[in-house]
Amino acid sequence: MTIFEEKKFNIPELKGISAKNIEEHLKLYSGYVKHANLIIEKIDEYKKDAEANAFVLGELQRRFAFEFDGMRNHEHYFRSLEGGPIALATDGALAKALEKEWGSVDNALNRFKAVAFTRGIGWAVIYYDPISGHLLTQWIDEQHLAHLNGAHWILGIDMWEHSYVYDYQPSGKKNYVEDFFTNLNWGVIEENFRLTSK
Repeated sequence: MTIFEEKKFNIPELKGISAKNIEEHLKLYSGYVKHANLIIEKIDEYKKDAEANAFVLGELQRRFAFEFDGMRNHEHYFRSLEGGPIALATDGALAKALEKEWGSVDNALNRFKAVAFTRGIGWAVIYYDPISGHLLTQWIDEQHLAHLNGAHWILGIDMWEHSYVYDYQPSGKKNYVEDFFTNLNWGVIEENFRLTSK
């Protein structure tokens, strides 16, 4: 059974992040899609006798969050690198929102980068909370722990070592983050904000 389809991304040559690294990273993304589908299939199978399989079903549901969020996180990540680097529009709605929230775009990006340097494996994310109208920075452990309920993903960077160690070695995390911003298509990020902040 296929519920989730693997997406294709048009990622150009990037500064610092090699085509080989992207190729290997996309294979990991493909695995998340595959396993999200497999878990859905297994849940349907085990639910035929839900009482006898209650423990297995509980563990599968926990695992599903990891695979599903891994799939979606990577789709956001790769989309933000499509089409080549595009600068943030200084007079756009997102720049104004970043300035309002944190005083300046530079302050906002420095705050985000500080989150990215959290020790461990996970993701740094800027969310928009439609209830409060605020932008929020957040660290996600692994793929799925500490997502903000009801908040919308605006920008995220993969901080698992697989995203940078091929090109930068473990000690090159800072260079990877800087190169990520050099390669970022802010048009995609601004569209994320436009769609979620209506």
